[in-house]
Amino acid sequence: MTEAPRAPEATTSGRENVPGETPCYGALDLGTNNCRLLIATPQGPGGFRVIEAYSRIVRLGEGVTASGRLSEAAMDRAMAALKVSAEKLRRRRVVRLRAIATQACRMAENGQAFLDEVFAETGLRLQIIPPQEEARLSVAGCLNLIDRSADAALVVDVGGGSTELSWVELKGAPPTGMPPLRAWLSVPIGVVTLAEKFPEGETATEGWFRAMVETVKAEIAVFKRADPLREVFDADRAHLIGTSGAITSLAGLHLELPRYDRNRVDGIWMTRGDCEAAAGKLLSLNARERADQPCIGPDRADLVLAGAAILQAVQELWPCSRVRVADRGLREGILLSLMADRGGRHRRRRRRGPKRAQAAE
Repeated sequence: MTEAPRAPEATTSGRENVPGETPCYGALDLGTNNCRLLIATPQGPGGFRVIEAYSRIVRLGEGVTASGRLSEAAMDRAMAALKVSAEKLRRRRVVRLRAIATQACRMAENGQAFLDEVFAETGLRLQIIPPQEEARLSVAGCLNLIDRSADAALVVDVGGGSTELSWVELKGAPPTGMPPLRAWLSVPIGVVTLAEKFPEGETATEGWFRAMVETVKAEIAVFKRADPLREVFDADRAHLIGTSGAITSLAGLHLELPRYDRNRVDGIWMTRGDCEAAAGKLLSLNARERADQPCIGPDRADLVLAGAAILQAVQELWPCSRVRVADRGLREGILLSLMADRGGRHRRRRRRGPKRAQAAE
């Protein structure tokens, strides 16, 4: 498997750092369902401290599978969230930003035209990234959650319009840094597209849920490039990492939290049985009862079972007794890439000579 392409150079704000002020970095992810922003400063080796986080459900990809276009209502919702994001970036004086768009803009024939309009109205230049880059960034954002004592891990990033699966080999890999990415797959099914394909009706049934599971399994099963790792999974020497709002909602339901708490959810281990039990509990609830769950709410009530079906499909094809829940992913991967690249550029500058290095600082 060839390595995913290197991320292109991120944009800069045009501002100079104030002497003595810790620089802020920004990561903006416009997905099929959510618009998410993280602003952070470097902290310690390979880490950062979040200064501000913002997330809004915009459902940019609503209806795009049927129409092939982003709707006016969806673009209006996304534009409103992006204007808020742009103001937060200006207020925090972000010096380097990478802003990306994913499956909805990849699919829609007017995706790039919408992003051109975003740039005109907000000054934010968003780049549509390919699926393999999305997979690589998701893995980078979850590195600290990988159990290095295992022989392999499968990172599952469930989005609104697509699901990225990344198989990493851990046996013989260095104890830190990015492990070898042996295979990756992007399935053009996410929680929004799957829920639209299988409308729930008045009640959720086991048959309806299984139809979603089998649809996802059919997409994944034809992929064979990860098969050299199958023996490791069959022997339960691997684990899953699940990153998505649907999976973190399942974890919150499993923990019976009175309100969603990232500190309680991010990094917890669930068994395959725990995941199936949480999905079963969701199936026993109607849409209103799911909306009343504190870790789901009305914005996710019609999507969370689609997310559970995607996770179930992966677990049936690539069995693991352990699942680690990640309330992190693309944005964290972007931030870490930006900060690592900054360190490399500084080292290159220092090699030019003492005088020029001093000026660069």
